[in-house]
Amino acid sequence: MTGLPPSLAPGVSTSPGTATLPLSVLDFVGIEHGESAASSIRGAVGIARSVEAAGYRRYWVSEHHNMRSLACSAPELLTAHVAGQTESIRVGAAGIMLPNHAAFKVAEVFRTLLAMHPGRIDLALGRAPGTDPLTAHVLRRGLQVDPGAGFPGQVAELLAFLGDGFPEDHPYAPLVAAPVVDERPELFVLGSSGYGPRFAAVNGLRAVFAHHMSPEIAVEALRDYRRDFTPASPDDAPYSAMSVLTFASEDEDAVVEFEAGWALTMRNLARGVREPLRPEQVVELARSADFRDARRDDGRMVSGTPKAVAERLLELKDQAQVDEVVVVTPSLDRARRTASYEDLADAWRAAA
Repeated sequence: MTGLPPSLAPGVSTSPGTATLPLSVLDFVGIEHGESAASSIRGAVGIARSVEAAGYRRYWVSEHHNMRSLACSAPELLTAHVAGQTESIRVGAAGIMLPNHAAFKVAEVFRTLLAMHPGRIDLALGRAPGTDPLTAHVLRRGLQVDPGAGFPGQVAELLAFLGDGFPEDHPYAPLVAAPVVDERPELFVLGSSGYGPRFAAVNGLRAVFAHHMSPEIAVEALRDYRRDFTPASPDDAPYSAMSVLTFASEDEDAVVEFEAGWALTMRNLARGVREPLRPEQVVELARSADFRDARRDDGRMVSGTPKAVAERLLELKDQAQVDEVVVVTPSLDRARRTASYEDLADAWRAAA
């Protein structure tokens, strides 16, 4: 049992327009070596505009803390900023790490976003802190929080504040998460383990699974979600997405450098290094015989020519029975990232 009463579980809102591709972007808002946070955020807006023009369905930003290499510690602010400088693409946070926040405040923030940008705001909820233990301790003002135990109750509170309401005898029943709006954000539950999809299925919620973190269980977890989905109301239906580490280019050197950049990023995180990568480090690794000889398809990344990448993502989409694919493309070169998104969209249309 998740602890989320069926009366507090949300229905699945109307699917996005069919004019968009079943492709979305998750952006970590990386800060390239030598650039400012302001430049990074301007770059994020440019990417959002580019993928909007290319036909992507959503542009999402993550929540990470205590990272000199990322500018995504306040995804709700980035959501407002990007939505204000785009026209039609859905924009949101993927996610809001709920243990770091009060449910009431999250409801207020996202209702404000909906008042500013009706019909375009997404909210994906995570139960992890999105950071290291010390930072989590500071964010929570020293509170000892068990995300697994507290998450269901937090979600129930959030949904009640977003419009489902509390029972009359509940102490929070008199409260109003202002401003009051006629809609709520499209809600998703994030997951990189079996917990997230199971929680979403039991409570009639949308699910997003991080294939880029747990590729070995992604397909099975998402198929189980669709099989086990329990509607909270007659109109509910399952809806799922899978985030995949992806890079598409006809330039083989660009592909290898993307792979090398990710390898260095993972190596640095394991060592507690949170600084932007130096481009020369990436190029040096990418050109090394050892790295090129060790390259292999471990199932975590989909990279290569746009045609090959599109075909593989379509295959994964079919295997996992998901409604859309969320592309994750961390890279040092924003122009290469943008080209990858655009080329993938063209190849997707040709292959689909």
